[in-house]
Amino acid sequence: MSKIVIYQVLARLFGNTGTANIPNGSIAENGCGKISSFTPKVLKEIRKMGFTHIWYTGLLEHATQTDYPEYGIRKNHPAIVKGKAGSPYAIRDYYDIDPDLADNIPDRMLEFEALVARTHQAGLKIIIDFVPNHVARQYYSDAKPGKTVDLGANDDVQTTFSPDNNFYYIPGQAFAPSFDLEAGEKAYYEFPAKVTGNDCFSAHPDKNDWYETVKLNYGIDYLNNKHSHFDPVPDTWRKMCDILLFWASKNIDGFRCDMAEMVPVEFWGWAIPLVKQTYPDVQFIAEIYNPNQYRNYLQNGKFDYLYDKVGLYDTLREVVCGKQSAQAITDCWQSVGDIQEQMLYFLENHDEQRIASTFFAGDPVKALPALVVLAAMHKNPVMIYSGQELGEKGMDSEGFSGRDGRTTIFDYWSVESLRNWYNKGKINTALLTDEQKALRDFYITVLNLCNSSEAIREGKFFDLMYVNPHSDFFNPGKQYAFMRYAGNELLLIVANFDELEVDAGIFLPATAFDYFGIDETKIVSAKELLSDEEMPGKIRRNSRYLIHLASTSASIIRFFN
Repeated sequence: MSKIVIYQVLARLFGNTGTANIPNGSIAENGCGKISSFTPKVLKEIRKMGFTHIWYTGLLEHATQTDYPEYGIRKNHPAIVKGKAGSPYAIRDYYDIDPDLADNIPDRMLEFEALVARTHQAGLKIIIDFVPNHVARQYYSDAKPGKTVDLGANDDVQTTFSPDNNFYYIPGQAFAPSFDLEAGEKAYYEFPAKVTGNDCFSAHPDKNDWYETVKLNYGIDYLNNKHSHFDPVPDTWRKMCDILLFWASKNIDGFRCDMAEMVPVEFWGWAIPLVKQTYPDVQFIAEIYNPNQYRNYLQNGKFDYLYDKVGLYDTLREVVCGKQSAQAITDCWQSVGDIQEQMLYFLENHDEQRIASTFFAGDPVKALPALVVLAAMHKNPVMIYSGQELGEKGMDSEGFSGRDGRTTIFDYWSVESLRNWYNKGKINTALLTDEQKALRDFYITVLNLCNSSEAIREGKFFDLMYVNPHSDFFNPGKQYAFMRYAGNELLLIVANFDELEVDAGIFLPATAFDYFGIDETKIVSAKELLSDEEMPGKIRRNSRYLIHLASTSASIIRFFN
């Protein structure tokens, strides 16, 4: 049994050693990372950091303003592509690898298959994106196998909805968004207009809509009280399940399913078991934001894991920024207590602002106590976004993305922190600052404890907040404390979100020792696992354990018999 620790990496950015970084620059000007950037050495180093899985983001062929006509790949109109590189979530061929990522474009699928093999050889499992809710406006598969029929090829475009259609339409109206589609012969023309991916049932989406995508039809008639047509099984269901089976056959280990809750749970409950009949070990992670639907998508949709964004992510962000009490962490995990082990924890991903950005904490060190909490609190998966461990600020003005505290997913760009760690394939810390080295070392220590510590990996959990109200010894607004136990390993974990150092006294109730079945009188020594320092070993029930905590820090104390 192991605790899942995921390294999310946008393949286009990783390994890009170019330094031009021209806003709105082309692939020729700014360069692009390649599948081959993930060498055995790179993957070995990622594994050594404590990761068990790597989520390669943006591998599937998506809409782009870079043209490859000489390889039989149709052009995309630039007016309906976000950024020069395009969004990796506007898929234009579900059966292909993005040509930007290949060294030899005709061999791009072979390069992907070699990447899967290298990843497994490094001891890592591989997760890829599955984008089920929407596709690029000019979707066309030139790599589809056998007799596969393209999405939309047989649609009746004269009706808004048909259970046999793959898309939704707005009959009699041309696609006419509230921005320029160019003029004359160069103009983009779509008639009738297809419904836009964010459920925009209008021919006139604006810049804030997902205008570069079209919504897939899973048999729900949205304009007639969301009446469902699931029997017989809709054509879209079969086509999307075939896509899942195609990629599962490539020996991948899991799918991160984009905006899973915008697709009916009935589809997932039908498709996931079908995939697992042949590939029982493939795991499914749902991007989902509605807590009222969590159990539905786990129990009826058959997902393995769900994003914990509106729960723990939002809570920890507020605590880090001093806008909420650390006590709120208890309420957060209790709200999903029965499904706790299926919630995926994170502090960053491609959608969220970087911790070090001025839009979030402005300093990556401020989130270190949050990192320890999410990594050590429960058994469930943890995810880190590449560059997070280096304090990447996400404050570049890349082009379409703008200066928004996020690392762009739309532009060709080279991320300085990742570039310096990659160091032209040397994969070392020679170009990192002392602050980056220290931050990275802390992440490595914490992430490796996820599986080297039996208590963190699979132990029982006991929240100490209910017996530690505000006092001279403890401030529940700024500190969070809990215990973990498994085998002969007892851990006391305390996070200090305060920007001041504190001397805390953590009350340890008899009920905690009874719950763990521990005779505390046999404990003779202790060690702080983040610093490797010896600590006072005496511990007693219904007494306080005294500990000094630096500002924005955490402590993991292991007690020994």
